[in-house]
Amino acid sequence: MTDSSVPDISVLLADDHALMRESFRALLDATPGLAPVGEAGNGVEAVRLARQLRPDVVLMDVRMPEMDGIEATRQICSAPETSTVRVLILTTFDLDEYVYAALQAGASGFLVKDSTAAELLNGIRLVAAGEALLAPRVTRRLIDAFTKQIRPLPGTPHGLDTITEREREVLTLIAGGLSNTEIAQHLHLGMGTVKTHIGRLLHKLAARDRAQLVIAAYESGLVTAQGTRS
Repeated sequence: MTDSSVPDISVLLADDHALMRESFRALLDATPGLAPVGEAGNGVEAVRLARQLRPDVVLMDVRMPEMDGIEATRQICSAPETSTVRVLILTTFDLDEYVYAALQAGASGFLVKDSTAAELLNGIRLVAAGEALLAPRVTRRLIDAFTKQIRPLPGTPHGLDTITEREREVLTLIAGGLSNTEIAQHLHLGMGTVKTHIGRLLHKLAARDRAQLVIAAYESGLVTAQGTRS
């Protein structure tokens, strides 16, 4: 039995395939606590509906006509009126090269299109709660394949020189695709302590969410495709 006092998580569906949108809508309609509030067939519609409806989460395809999902994500996440809207990118393995760009654009995470219904629903809930969804099965693969393209920015990024050694360890593990549970086990810390460290990292690095912490770790050179910088 669901708590009627807790508002549903509103979800905007953005995909140029009507059948895919219908499948997602049917799944959300059948799931207590989740409510599909609109559908967009391209990036332009996604941006317009995000501004109009202010959904909690946009389930965003990458390849769409008129405006792709990357640019739509950038416009949604950068606009003050939709700054609280979270974007969850849907991708396929052959589109992995877009994921880093999506995270840079402000996406809170991504799922592959062959994810199970349970993974999709859990991902929406996580992103709506303000967490980032960086699935280990894809994240670690992306790190190996695409971080070679990332050149560390010159100098020390704002805030990186203020983090503690423990926070640096946590940031490195986040960039490695570890979940909070895995970080806690690796560092022999309680879950509450791990969440506290992550909260401090978000504040010190002025990061929107966990996804931007990954970006910061690689762009600063703290972590590279070959491992942690000494």
